[in-house]
Amino acid sequence: MVRPPSSRFAPVETAAPVEIQGLAARLAALRMIDAVLRRGDPLDQAAPPLLRPVPRADDRALATAIAQEVLRWLVDCDALIDQAMKLPLPHDAKARSVLRMMLVQVLRLNLPPHAVIATGLPLLSGGPRRLAHGVFSAILGKGEAALPAAPSLPEPVMLRWGQAWPDRLAPIAAALAEPPPLDLNLADPATTAAWAERLGGISLMPGHVRLARGQAVEHLDGYAQGAWWVQDLAATIPARLIGAAPCAGARALDLCAAPGGKTLQLAAAGWTVTAIDKSPRRLERLSENLTRTQLSAEVIAADALTWQPDHGFDAILIDAPCSATGTARRHPDVLHRQPALDDLIALQSALLARASGWLNPGGTLVYAVCSLEPAEGEAQAAAYGGTPLPVTPDELPEGIAPTAQGWLRTDPGMLAEAGGLDGFFAARWKA
Repeated sequence: MVRPPSSRFAPVETAAPVEIQGLAARLAALRMIDAVLRRGDPLDQAAPPLLRPVPRADDRALATAIAQEVLRWLVDCDALIDQAMKLPLPHDAKARSVLRMMLVQVLRLNLPPHAVIATGLPLLSGGPRRLAHGVFSAILGKGEAALPAAPSLPEPVMLRWGQAWPDRLAPIAAALAEPPPLDLNLADPATTAAWAERLGGISLMPGHVRLARGQAVEHLDGYAQGAWWVQDLAATIPARLIGAAPCAGARALDLCAAPGGKTLQLAAAGWTVTAIDKSPRRLERLSENLTRTQLSAEVIAADALTWQPDHGFDAILIDAPCSATGTARRHPDVLHRQPALDDLIALQSALLARASGWLNPGGTLVYAVCSLEPAEGEAQAAAYGGTPLPVTPDELPEGIAPTAQGWLRTDPGMLAEAGGLDGFFAARWKA
């Protein structure tokens, strides 16, 4: 058993030499982990500036994979570290983060221990390198070190989800063990069989093709001509619940639209779409995808709580800001960032109340969140006073059924044999 030093180290202050091959990628990964755990930043927002000093694309991908795997298996890595020490190592010690990185590289990414040591210990320049080496060697020394089949959830998440989904907690955790496959949504659902064969994938419903993860999207057949876009299967269902435009010129509003997958779906289904989002930067990606797919929509950067349309809409889709806990397969950092649920719930309620006044008579309203928190999904739908338009089984992938209330509820453990899907909630009403 190894004794820790008494001092702590903040990863953000790491200043290791980067001449060692592969060290720049590990330094970027360390700083990304620090941004999530110490500052509470979303990983996809923290990563781009931290990856800029890493010149090679494969090293940037490795840095991202290391950070994601540490966040996915954090609880279990910490258990291995704690078992190898006589005294506890502070949770925020830099040595602990470096050890987490070293462990996932061997146990998850199958990198050789000697290479992991060579690129890990220099991150502790001026710090407890001997301690880290000793703990790492002690963990791997018996040749029996292993992570469990499913990642252990952080205690706050386990308590919330265990109360909300007691019968689903084990399948959800099991589904978080691996990043998700690559889902494509087709602009023309009639071409589903052809594209599934062409790309070597499978389809779980019309307009969907699933491929193995790890492929470079921009190099896939059909990308340049805009035949499809990347979108998780569960994320496509809310726009599917609106359906095709009933007539030429029918207007649809996509509220909180960026990055735009649902806007593309509505446009491809024949709607005249208005897409609203607060973030001009995120709307740039939506505009790029509209250009690539040769679809059209009116894109407006505005706050939905102050923006006022000059006409009504025949369909409104509210993909509301939420905790995003349903996306933990691809964004494991959400497991370690405590969601400000009270603020999010208030915003969601305000969006529902405001948007409902813009719906034309006979129009359709869909509310959706990529969340596993019932307070953001089921509770919001129960509190809304509209006329329900229940989801029907034939609108969903085979193996997914509507809830007793006629709502959609998915979680990552569903359709596990086919690769799973994100956690989503959606409800639908008629004006």
